[in-house]
Amino acid sequence: MHWQRLVMAVAVTAAAVGAGFALRALLGRLAHRAGNTRWAWDDLFVRLLRDLAVVPCTVLGLWISVLTLHLKPGIRTTTGRALVAVLILTISIAIARFAAGVVSSIALARSGVAQSATIFVNIVRVVIVGIGALILLQSLGVSITPLLTALGVGGLAVALALQDTLANLFAGVHILASRKVQPGDFVRLDSGQEGYIVDINWRNTTIRQLPDNLVVVPNSRFADAIVTNFHRPAQDMSISVKVVIGYHSDLDHVEKVTLDVAEEVMATVDGGVTDYEPSVRFTTLGETSIGFSVNLRTREFTDQYVVIHEFIKRLHRRYREEGIDSPLTQTGILLASAAQPR
Repeated sequence: MHWQRLVMAVAVTAAAVGAGFALRALLGRLAHRAGNTRWAWDDLFVRLLRDLAVVPCTVLGLWISVLTLHLKPGIRTTTGRALVAVLILTISIAIARFAAGVVSSIALARSGVAQSATIFVNIVRVVIVGIGALILLQSLGVSITPLLTALGVGGLAVALALQDTLANLFAGVHILASRKVQPGDFVRLDSGQEGYIVDINWRNTTIRQLPDNLVVVPNSRFADAIVTNFHRPAQDMSISVKVVIGYHSDLDHVEKVTLDVAEEVMATVDGGVTDYEPSVRFTTLGETSIGFSVNLRTREFTDQYVVIHEFIKRLHRRYREEGIDSPLTQTGILLASAAQPR
């Protein structure tokens, strides 16, 4: 009888493990199909079930085997607690992964693809795993009331010792919650650094500059800085190119030629806003020249460089063809450009 029970227990355990892996394979196929749908949360839900397929089936098979073997009450109780602990730990990790995926999906939907905001993901993981650990201790017969009391008292001491770290943590949460700045935005700090925000984690904000250098700014300093966001409320922005001409120029002709070049640049140069109507505004009467501004528009901050480059080249060539003089010579032109946010 003893050997029969042992063989039956092994068979039940093997069948449970096999059923778990078969269920995991089936859910893997469902996950592949769910990946072709537009709704992202079905992928996360199927992944959650796939993560929970093997361990619960195995735990169930082991518990049935324990009951089949008619073990002593003490051994049965200890084994049951161990199986419950494994089950709680597995479920906690799976739920933490599911919740982190949900938070990450929401963050990507708001910030744009290929951007990240890991601070919320990490907070969710820590909270869920921490709750699971407390439930695990309670299931093992460990009273968590003294532990919670100790954590409360110790938490005050830790908060005093980690003031800077906690300041960065809450500053990062505030930065993301305010939605004034998001990963993927192009920003300029009052200290002069500028670039794309790559990530905002629990301690610092990472900015990728145009030369591909990374600037790491503590969240507390970033929150206190004066920040210019060139992607809010919209990514497209106006730029102003300053031009000077000689007094002998026909201003009506200059305006017409300049607008022709500006419209050509907007329509043909990558980065220009095709439906934008450029404008010319005469601004200064100098001792030897007349100054004016040409207003253009680009799709985002970094597009201004190639747009201004092409505009100056084409304008210089067109002025030479039209015989428009400059304050210095009859064949040249002095151009100065300055980009300004909208």
